[in-house]
Amino acid sequence: MPPVNMPRGVWVLGLVSLLMDVSSEMIHSLLPLFMVTVLGASALQVGLIEGLAEATALIVKVFSGALSDYFGQRKPLAVLGYGLGALTKPLFAIAPGIGLVLTARLVDRVGKGIRGAPRDALIADIVPPAIRGAAYGLRQSLDTVGAFLGPLLAVGLMILWADDFRAVFWVAVIPGTLAVGLLLFGLREPPRPAGEQRRNPIRRENLKRLGAAYWSVVAVGVLFTLARFSEAFLVLRAEQGGIPLALVPLVMVAMNVVYALSAYPFGKLADRFSHTALLALGLVVLIAADLVLASGRQWSTVLAGVALWGLHMGMTQGLLATMVADTAPADLFGTAFGMFNLASGLAMLVASVLAGLLWDSLGAEFTFYAGAAFCGLTLLGLGRLRLSAAGS
Repeated sequence: MPPVNMPRGVWVLGLVSLLMDVSSEMIHSLLPLFMVTVLGASALQVGLIEGLAEATALIVKVFSGALSDYFGQRKPLAVLGYGLGALTKPLFAIAPGIGLVLTARLVDRVGKGIRGAPRDALIADIVPPAIRGAAYGLRQSLDTVGAFLGPLLAVGLMILWADDFRAVFWVAVIPGTLAVGLLLFGLREPPRPAGEQRRNPIRRENLKRLGAAYWSVVAVGVLFTLARFSEAFLVLRAEQGGIPLALVPLVMVAMNVVYALSAYPFGKLADRFSHTALLALGLVVLIAADLVLASGRQWSTVLAGVALWGLHMGMTQGLLATMVADTAPADLFGTAFGMFNLASGLAMLVASVLAGLLWDSLGAEFTFYAGAAFCGLTLLGLGRLRLSAAGS
């Protein structure tokens, strides 16, 4: 159970994430199928769009994080980011072709990028260091509850409305709007210290203050992102098994149920145990997921693979956020999360585009085998990186 002394702001940010993820995943769990079956896109186009979208979100975080450090306020940027996400949802419903889907996906991810680093830094601002792992795990868990409720709603509505993608996309507008309202009226940002001077957080002398331990965490984040391409390929793998279109989003439900159930417990473990050991275990689980997904396209096999994929996410994503907060100065939390996500964003673009190329040229099985091979290389490299003393 979450601790009773968890600050209220963590719960608010978690519920905001839950609502926005319901909205986003109603669309994203169907979007690869919509692009391939309705708009005629190839797997390479899906990979390119997904890679560009996620990279855009992560790259924008570096600027929003630095701005939140400079101005000493994080909530306005978070509201702007969630607001952009809510405003783009109708564009998916009216898209006549790949061009508008790409535009909507990019603008939506710009919103995600704007809100991401200030939100993560805000949690670091309001939570004592002793329970940071639990706080990030709780927020991630609530976020992921939304990530499996969204596909569940999408499945139900697709069955009810005879595979009408666009009608489902219109319904997704509602929870996105509710998320913005809750953040706007339900969260009060803690005051900054009186007389605190504004400094450019991305000047060379400030970046030097982040230190070797922080940059080692960034390197780990890049390796993990290169080993894990977009979840859109999990949806395409399920579709290969001949499952009715309305039921394909259940693969994302399976992944996110496991992700939600595991994120908080592993977040608590991150407050007590070796970060390096937990990261290594997460990579072993991802290798297992890739091998299972490569072994067959049957519904039961795909579900087992995506469940392992979700366990890997629950084990590692909150942990990496905790490691960033533990190795960065408090006045550079926003910048630290932004730089971390900039590096991860570039890695996500490379990973997703390569996955799409492998899928089109050599087949789905080779894509997942290649992912497992890179996980093995990452596991070997993990031991050579010097992490913080707290996580070693």
